[in-house]
Amino acid sequence: MSPADPHDRPRGRIEVIAGGMFSGKSEELVRRLRRALIARQKMQVFKPAADDRDPPGVLVTRDNREVAAESIASSEELRRRLDDGVQVVGIDEAQFFDLGLIDLVTELADRGIRVIVAGLDQDYRRQPFGPMPAILGLAEYVDKMHAVCVRCGGAAHYSQRIAGGREQIQVGDTGAYEARCRACYEAYEP
Repeated sequence: MSPADPHDRPRGRIEVIAGGMFSGKSEELVRRLRRALIARQKMQVFKPAADDRDPPGVLVTRDNREVAAESIASSEELRRRLDDGVQVVGIDEAQFFDLGLIDLVTELADRGIRVIVAGLDQDYRRQPFGPMPAILGLAEYVDKMHAVCVRCGGAAHYSQRIAGGREQIQVGDTGAYEARCRACYEAYEP
């Protein structure tokens, strides 16, 4: 009897959708997840409980597209909530998760699961954010999204904090952040 050909297994992979705030990361995540639904793939979507801008149980994009999503507090909770036979796992706002997410997405992809991760790759200080830098390094596919700079109209990659404190994690939206390009970015001083 010959050993099983590793190419006959389901092919897992890690896809990352990264960029600054207001760049369309969640919209792209939902677009990919809808295509998985059309393909009748068993899918689960997760978002961090810390992000309370939308109601629990749903991921809502800025253009009001929705997909069912489980709000969870940690990578370990995500692991516990995974259903048998899941083929696609979507994770939004991954920067808010603990570093255990790095090993988990690798494990899932190694098991043949397509993992789609969306999140900020940098914080408001333009520093690497949470598990995102490591996941970017592990991913087979990476898309860097850009918003429109509110100052000059150019391609904006940075999340300019305009209100609030100095904490790295401060969940907010248009009242606390703006999209800015490199030329228009300014160090935030509260």
